[in-house]
Amino acid sequence: MTIILWIVLGGIAGWIASIVTGSDRGILGDIILGILGAIIGGWIAALIGGAGISGFNLPSLIVAVLGSIVLIWISRAFRGTTRNI
Repeated sequence: MTIILWIVLGGIAGWIASIVTGSDRGILGDIILGILGAIIGGWIAALIGGAGISGFNLPSLIVAVLGSIVLIWISRAFRGTTRNI
């Protein structure tokens, strides 16, 4: 996958995760969140025997969104808050 597709997939995944969790990060924050979420989600999927991130498709988007949500929850746990970060 090219860097442009990583940015687009990351932006979409981060935006969806921000909506689901009720956080507001802005477009750059959503892109970074989505890319890191894709890495974390792919790692978790590989641990449980899934395919992880396999390209620009719906299963990869779902994995990236779930990874982004996990990342938001982890960051909130370390900050000790349930408010928007």
